Amino acid sequence: MTAQDWTAIAPGPHDIRLVVADMDGTLLDGESRIPDGFWPLLADLKARGIEFVPASGRQLATLKSMFEGVDPTDGNADGRAMSFVAENGNVVVADGDVVDVHGVGWDLTRTLVDIVDRAVADGSHDIGLVVCGLKTAYIQRKDKPFVDECLKYYHALEIVDDLHDVLGTPGETVLKLAIFDFGDAEPMAADLLGDVARTHAVVVSGAHWVDIMDPDTNKRQGVVALQRHFGVTPAQTAVFGDYLNDLEMLEAGEWSFAMANAHDDLKAAAHWIAPANTEHGVLKAVRRLIGSDGE
Repeated sequence: MTAQDWTAIAPGPHDIRLVVADMDGTLLDGESRIPDGFWPLLADLKARGIEFVPASGRQLATLKSMFEGVDPTDGNADGRAMSFVAENGNVVVADGDVVDVHGVGWDLTRTLVDIVDRAVADGSHDIGLVVCGLKTAYIQRKDKPFVDECLKYYHALEIVDDLHDVLGTPGETVLKLAIFDFGDAEPMAADLLGDVARTHAVVVSGAHWVDIMDPDTNKRQGVVALQRHFGVTPAQTAVFGDYLNDLEMLEAGEWSFAMANAHDDLKAAAHWIAPANTEHGVLKAVRRLIGSDGE
């Protein structure tokens, strides 16, 4: 497939009922902020009956806090809460209710804790593990650079002395395991996670992050669950992404966009190329699809 530039799209309105966008490197700008122009666009989408959904590797609590200023009872809304695809598809929220949850077992969690502990102890990798629970995320590495990096993505975060103490926490579900590498995540994953990759999905979700998840779970699954919930077809769905954890998601929408700054594999899989996140590409492409001239 050869993706076309977004400017080749005829100005809308097209029959779009669902817009799903990754966050980092996609919707968020170069400062990892939601662009100011997003909020009037969101109100416009709501007024047109179009659902906007963030789809991210970020924690559900983090996504909710980023969009907490959205009032579902304002004059442009339809009274429904926002929907989210969080933790790379392991938690799906529709109309404010959790409708789909996937996770991994405690045995895998123990294996990852041990792998990371060994790599840190022998100095082979400068990494830290996040145990991503449904209730909260857990870390044991306490240095400020690592904690600050985790807090960007996990607003509900508990620091413990030893992640082994978290194993088997009653009532907790481990959604996924996330490893942050102060170096390059791809070679680290190849070095440490080859055996794990035989039974689980090992997804490079950013230059410094790798997620270990249920092998049958990804963002596409979350989008399909939302399409089913809202009665929306792939032809009525626009999806935007930039990195490898967005790859399967592009299959869920016939209006599939890779950002200009996206990984080459995303560009090869998408139908369209949107401007880079630093140029507010999601906003520009969505306005073209719905026939809006707003800035």
